[in-house]
Amino acid sequence: MNTLYLILGIGLLTAGGELLIRGAMGAAHHFRVSPLLSGLVIVGFGTSMPELVVSVDAALNHQPDIALGNVVGSNIANVLLILGLCAIITPLAVSRLALQRDTFTVIAATMLFIFLAAGDTLSRPDGLILLAGLASYITWAYWTERSAATPAAQMHATEANDVGHVPQSIGAAVLATMAGLALLIGGSRLLLVGAVGMARDFGVSEALIGLTLVAVGTSLPELTVSVIAAIRRHGDVAVGNILGSNIFNVLGILGVSALVQPLTVSGRLESFDQWVMLGVAVLLLVFLYTGRRLSRMEGVTLVACYALYVGASFALVQA
Repeated sequence: MNTLYLILGIGLLTAGGELLIRGAMGAAHHFRVSPLLSGLVIVGFGTSMPELVVSVDAALNHQPDIALGNVVGSNIANVLLILGLCAIITPLAVSRLALQRDTFTVIAATMLFIFLAAGDTLSRPDGLILLAGLASYITWAYWTERSAATPAAQMHATEANDVGHVPQSIGAAVLATMAGLALLIGGSRLLLVGAVGMARDFGVSEALIGLTLVAVGTSLPELTVSVIAAIRRHGDVAVGNILGSNIFNVLGILGVSALVQPLTVSGRLESFDQWVMLGVAVLLLVFLYTGRRLSRMEGVTLVACYALYVGASFALVQA
């Protein structure tokens, strides 16, 4: 039953995330929101809504290992697994602005999280600091891309245009948004019940389940958007979506989660996984700076690194 709950939860989260993005895009079209802002905020951050709902739900239910593990594990999976798979499909190019701004922002956000978590707890003031960082990033990104002629602006406009089956009327858009939220909440409840149950059944920590099964499950919207972008040869969209999602995960999701309920940072997250998350961000920066693209061989390397990370995670349990 726990496995069934987990699978159903992931399915509802994926469907809810898709509906929410489409509903929000429909409302954005109705109110004439620019494609730049739609792609930057709605698509870039909307794909992280499953992570947000699950982490906040876990925080409210006093399950900090799942709340934190979901974000840390998702950021690791986004780069190693999702970008790795996309690069195998087609080499991924990236704009200079996104490379200089977004990749360094991911690293800076990760380092900020590590610094704040050094006291073994993410407190409510820490959450406010993270959310202030997110607001600063959104403002910075919008002002650096406000000219529609910039490659980064064109990338975010393409992100918005790649969303299919957008509701045309405001009523349908609102209905899709509300239905998406309902599916996200229901999926989160089922996912958490299944995840905690599986952790007890197999005698492993909630942190490990959050870092692997929950993290990959909540990253499915990013996988869908990025793979579709890769198939359409929109490599910059695939990379931009992952970078934006990772920024929102650390600054937005952990910020909101810590604000509603202070989060205790467990031993393995503090000693191992957060450093893997930082190392992965630095590795991505190195790969992107070699020709401003991710090659197929680098994609294979990233996927292999993810397999090693999962193997090391389970090896730590047995040690």
